Amino acid sequence: MGATSPRPRADRPGSAPYRDWGIVRVSIRPFARPALSAQNRDPLHGITLERLLTELVEQCGWETLGREVNIRCFTHEPSIPSSLKFLRRTPWAREKVESYYLFVQRRNARQGKSTP
Repeated sequence: MGATSPRPRADRPGSAPYRDWGIVRVSIRPFARPALSAQNRDPLHGITLERLLTELVEQCGWETLGREVNIRCFTHEPSIPSSLKFLRRTPWAREKVESYYLFVQRRNARQGKSTP
């Protein structure tokens, strides 16, 4: 057997390019970057419910929050602790508040406002 020069190998379409170095096949494809996880694409990742609610109350106030997200904990004797307790136990209400928070963030970004 004679020495062979390295040559690209493309047996199958779409397969990684390889060089045949005798017994060992070595990939010449650059290292692939890890795919973005769903966690990285989630705009609410890292934001606690308490922070989310506090920002909404600071930006909108309880009256607007109760009008936009029609939940009793925002309209009758509202407070951060009681609202947090209700939102943690009620998934549909939490989804409404998170959705409204994202809406407010997009609206502020369009208007050029910064969040506190």
